[in-house]
Amino acid sequence: MSPRPAHTWHVGDIVVHRIDEVALPPETGAWLLPGATPDLVAGVPWLAPEFARPDGTLRAAVHTFALEVGGLRVLVDTGIGNGKTRANPAWHQLDTPYLDRLAAAGFPPEQIDYVLLTHLHADHVGWNTRLAPDGSWQPTFPRARYLTSRAEYAYWSGVEMEESRRQMFRDSVEPVREHGLLDLVDVAAPGVEILPGVTLVPTPGHTPGQNAVALRSKGQSAVITGDCVHHPVQLAHPQLCSSVDIDPEEAVRTRRWLFDEVARSGALMLGSHFAAPTGGRVRREGGDGPVGAGAGAEGGTDMERYRLEAVDGE
Repeated sequence: MSPRPAHTWHVGDIVVHRIDEVALPPETGAWLLPGATPDLVAGVPWLAPEFARPDGTLRAAVHTFALEVGGLRVLVDTGIGNGKTRANPAWHQLDTPYLDRLAAAGFPPEQIDYVLLTHLHADHVGWNTRLAPDGSWQPTFPRARYLTSRAEYAYWSGVEMEESRRQMFRDSVEPVREHGLLDLVDVAAPGVEILPGVTLVPTPGHTPGQNAVALRSKGQSAVITGDCVHHPVQLAHPQLCSSVDIDPEEAVRTRRWLFDEVARSGALMLGSHFAAPTGGRVRREGGDGPVGAGAGAEGGTDMERYRLEAVDGE
């Protein structure tokens, strides 16, 4: 199977490639965003056909983003991975040509310089490692520094995890730490620049230490969302929360803040689970009033809505 070409965006001098892993089955949307009923989705006509099917079920995907930044190769998140034992049937024992797609975009594993992990969930850390001939899980990107927030790692280190999550840490997180490749970063608002033009921005709620990745070069900007946004339907209904958000109220505040910021700045938003075309500009619905109009102490009202105007990659 020949690898599909990557979708590519340019943010000034930063080049962003979307590296596909797998499209998610229709039932994923109902599990992940139970409030996004077919009737609610039908009330957001701009979602079809790219982001929603004719029956009102949501389209979603798992992909990662590969960045060319000042001669460095940077990977944002690492997807699900091959051969991993997972409780979610859509993630269990995958066998995809993800690494071939990554190499075809100019990112062979041994040449990756940095891996930025927005948070430590199974569909964002899986390709951290791959199975070695001796049956051990070894770092997929042996020369890379793997970065995540200190708050994220500290949370999972201190909480009682169910067995499926412990399994994920054993096969995809701890081998990286044991090889001395994991760097924990203190990330506080408004963010920390870890490479020129690449900033980790705290976006808590889905997990306590989750980060988005903001890009800026030559007056242009973009943000890779991580899971503070799972699907474009949340632009129209920011109060919709994921079934796996750890702090739903904080997730809503984070989401409204992010939508306001990208609508104001005109930044390209790249959704970590958005089906193709994946990227777009966020616009406020309902006229040209000041961004945040009507916002209360909790960061907004349910009347504040947004839409995504797609920006196709090359």
